[in-house]
Amino acid sequence: MNEVGVYEAMRSLRAVRKLRPDPVPTEVLNRVLEAATWAPTGANTQPWRVVVVKAAAPKKQLGELYARGWKRYSDGHRAHLSEMPEDIRPAQERILAAGDYLADHFGESPVLAVFCFNPKMMAITDIKLDRVSVVGGGSIYPAVENLLLACRAEGLGCTLTTLLCGYEDRVKEILGIPSDWGTACTIPIGYPVGTGHGPITRKPIEKLAFLDRWKNTYSD
Repeated sequence: MNEVGVYEAMRSLRAVRKLRPDPVPTEVLNRVLEAATWAPTGANTQPWRVVVVKAAAPKKQLGELYARGWKRYSDGHRAHLSEMPEDIRPAQERILAAGDYLADHFGESPVLAVFCFNPKMMAITDIKLDRVSVVGGGSIYPAVENLLLACRAEGLGCTLTTLLCGYEDRVKEILGIPSDWGTACTIPIGYPVGTGHGPITRKPIEKLAFLDRWKNTYSD
């Protein structure tokens, strides 16, 4: 395993969409999955499960669904490219090209990790508010992030995708997921084509954090 410090792993965890077909060794995959189990959850209920898809037939079926969802999303995004500032457009075009590659090869990923959740096992404290409910995700996505960071440490490429959630009924049928469970995301995992992970671009603290009250500038 490549020893990577936690801060270095976080600041270099890229969305790697180009994966080699080489299989992921069982011992490596087990370490990555174990890392997911260490994530915190409300009341330690761990209301998530992950279907680790390695067989060719279900991967192909999921790949076909993903390609359909990606085309719908990317067609809309491309329609607005001409309206974007010229300094932003090249980066968006690169992201779309990488997304095209993933969509074309999604079903060939060595591993697809499909994260599922059971709302009956979760204390969703914002469910009655007049807005989109997000609290439940706090017991799901930390496990996903642990898995992503573990992939980074192992030298595996990965990216969090949610397009298959739009085809949940079909995904559940393909994978035999029980009716009372939902899908949260799918992570394609494999060794990267090229360099894989590396420096990422994010907004600075000053754009994202406030001190004591909203809009009070945060400064150290």
